[in-house]
Amino acid sequence: MTGERVTEWMTVADDEVVRYLGPERTTFDGLQPDTAYTFDEETVTTLPRRGELLCRIATVNDVHFGETVCGHVDGWADLVTFKVGPGEDPYPETMNAGAVADIGAAGPDLVVVKGDVTSKGTQAEFDRFAQVYGDAFGDRLLAVRGNHESFHRLAVADEPFQERELEGATVALLDTSREGKANGNLTAAQLEQLDELGSRADRPVLVMGHHPVWDPGREPRKDTTFGLLPDATEALAEVMGRRPWLVGYLAGHTHRNRVVHLPGAGEVPFVDNSCVKDFPGSWFEYRVFEGNVLQVHRRISSPDALDWTERTRAMFGGHYPAYVFEQGAAAASFEVWRG
Repeated sequence: MTGERVTEWMTVADDEVVRYLGPERTTFDGLQPDTAYTFDEETVTTLPRRGELLCRIATVNDVHFGETVCGHVDGWADLVTFKVGPGEDPYPETMNAGAVADIGAAGPDLVVVKGDVTSKGTQAEFDRFAQVYGDAFGDRLLAVRGNHESFHRLAVADEPFQERELEGATVALLDTSREGKANGNLTAAQLEQLDELGSRADRPVLVMGHHPVWDPGREPRKDTTFGLLPDATEALAEVMGRRPWLVGYLAGHTHRNRVVHLPGAGEVPFVDNSCVKDFPGSWFEYRVFEGNVLQVHRRISSPDALDWTERTRAMFGGHYPAYVFEQGAAAASFEVWRG
């Protein structure tokens, strides 16, 4: 790793783009949708906007309250890990305070937390999460557990199927976690509920959960896959493919930005969203218009959050940014659905 800073287009929306050079942010706003702009010899195209804005949804995942060591992977003892220094606040507190502030300023109609709200699955860690996010968003908050909770058999946020209807869109939040397991699954009952929702929907349904799908194009079929089990992935794709109003599946868990398309599901995107707790320090805005839905990636903008995420971009020998943005910026900000 050379430490050389590069330009990164962290946010692309229909009316705004945000450029980072390390922690230095430049915002270009007041832009026209679906238009190419050139800034300092670099060209970026804004996302399309179709009709009036109906609602905004914010999501985060992998917030990891209580974590103290960043970059640790079981079985990889030689990895360089990261901790805060003496006198610094714990980094989950820093990152989540920044996320809550940014999301609050954006004023979304709903805030969805897609799992891994704790580090070691303790009740105290969950209570701190509930305090920080619950106090900020109240009835606008919808949350589900992840494997950090279910692996430790912490019985919180484990409702199998949650549904919230908004103007212009519906959110279906699924509990994909399994007791004592790191990877995910879906039950027949959950899939039936999702199918029933799809059959009566009259607006786009954004389906969310903690675990992303198994990718048959890259992974062998095995029950130790990192995300959803293969059988659950195929069953989900089958339901999503036959119900046109089920327009996207949005997950966390991998701490990266990725879009997968599955056999039988047509153009429906199955999406991984990057995490709050380390580089680049992400939250996501879904802009629901009359004729399309956009995913807009946001980087947590407080100075202390940017300082931490600049440090943690060096994880995994400096290869972490390439992993997080393995498909480029287009997998972080893009048009999810077009009517």
